[in-house]
Amino acid sequence: MRNRQTELRIAIVGGGIGGMAAAGFLHQAGLTATVHEQAAALTEVGAGLVAAPNAVRLLRALGIAEPALSRAVPLDWGWEFRRWQDGTVLSAERLDSACERLYGERTYTIHRAHLLDALRSVVPERAVRLGARCTAVEPHGDGARLSFADGTSADADVVIGADGMHSLVRRAVAEPTRPRFAGLCAFRTVVPAAAAPAFALRPAQTLWLGPGRHFVHYPVSGGREVNVVAFAPAGEEAEESWSATARTEEFRAEFDGWDGRVTDLINAGSAPGRWALLDRPPLPRWSHGGITLLGDAAHPMFPFYGQGAAQAMEDAAVLARCLSATPEDPPYALTRYEAARIDRTTRLQQASHARSEDNHLPDGPAQRARDLSLADADPLVRSGWIYGYDATAVSV
Repeated sequence: MRNRQTELRIAIVGGGIGGMAAAGFLHQAGLTATVHEQAAALTEVGAGLVAAPNAVRLLRALGIAEPALSRAVPLDWGWEFRRWQDGTVLSAERLDSACERLYGERTYTIHRAHLLDALRSVVPERAVRLGARCTAVEPHGDGARLSFADGTSADADVVIGADGMHSLVRRAVAEPTRPRFAGLCAFRTVVPAAAAPAFALRPAQTLWLGPGRHFVHYPVSGGREVNVVAFAPAGEEAEESWSATARTEEFRAEFDGWDGRVTDLINAGSAPGRWALLDRPPLPRWSHGGITLLGDAAHPMFPFYGQGAAQAMEDAAVLARCLSATPEDPPYALTRYEAARIDRTTRLQQASHARSEDNHLPDGPAQRARDLSLADADPLVRSGWIYGYDATAVSV
């Protein structure tokens, strides 16, 4: 056990949303943490995400709600589910007042890069080490030693793996396995508002459901752009990469026969990104000694609940609370962190996985039953277990 008066050395591997949120909450708690990011510059590829109340309250807790949300779009019109063929509304929910009334915060759409900028603003410059590709994490003394591609190394009492689906740190706490191919690929593009159909500019997240596919769009960047992401069966050449590209013609062909508003939006975008969706089963544990995981490194989930970034931020807030409570005993703090988070994230992993099947039902009895259930359900209330969670107050 460490002396409480000795400064805890914390290393975070990965400078994305989860890693920066962890650094921000740890520094807010008075703990020193260094982010080791392999990229030469901090950028967030991809495009938009939904910031639901459970994420927004964490932005507020960090004191960055105003700068982050100044470039976001409040979803006043809320959520819509539509039928693929003709745009029939299956379910719609206004969020302008109900969301804040139920959960104390509104729901927004935000560009990933803008969220990362806001998180970066609360992390000291000296605490971020760029161009630092971690190649190994090994137990060393009472902590761990990190090795980097440039030949340098660093010792830490706590190592936090925030390095995503292909996490290197994960190998130090779990049996090495390859992620499974989920049989789906995602197309993503951003459409300038000036080129987008008026239908897509409304402050709403719209999901079109069809056989084997679904199509999502919502405005981001203060309404100056429309984020488009769509899911379809993946062929043999699908690649799990943010930088893999496709041709607009390929994207449009996947949604041939769909409502013309869908194809209009596809045509308005530039060449889309395309990547394969990978899957991992929930881990039975995230931590070993002074090494732990966070976000996608711990619990990668399909994006069908829009909770990936939010869960990484929740992890960060709870982890900081646990480490600040018992800095003299990092393994105990990490055990408390894992116990507080693993059931919730496992449930979300499983729910997101199930939605991949539900969203893609072929036309027929099961599809009609799903559509009826969408019309009858209140998704805002039904998802209270997600949006009502407060990571700054949950028992640890």
